Amino acid sequence: QVQLVESGGGLVQAGGSLRLSCVASGRFYGINAMGWYRQVPGNQRELVADISSGGSINYAESVKGRFTVSRDSAKNTVYLQMNSLKSEDTAVYYCFADLRTRVASRGDYWGRGTQVTVSS
Repeated sequence: QVQLVESGGGLVQAGGSLRLSCVASGRFYGINAMGWYRQVPGNQRELVADISSGGSINYAESVKGRFTVSRDSAKNTVYLQMNSLKSEDTAVYYCFADLRTRVASRGDYWGRGTQVTVSS
């Protein structure tokens, strides 16, 4: 059993900031990568940012320079610091984790999502 729980979403004015957190818990041996996707109604879910166990980081072009992904490995937690928010950032943000378990060396798990709404 694995559970990912997001927190930190909410309503913010354009230009403001939010910090999302996601904690992974349950039966897994290690984390290969963690990160964030987002989705708006009618659109496909898109990668926002991720960070691997080796420290490599990927960002969507639309958030580079504004968002920062980080991790606390000891707490099995990933963060997304979102600055200079725009109305286009409004979406449900989903945490994901690529986890190593007893069954498989790699597998994707998802949180239930947290709403981020940026008012213009």
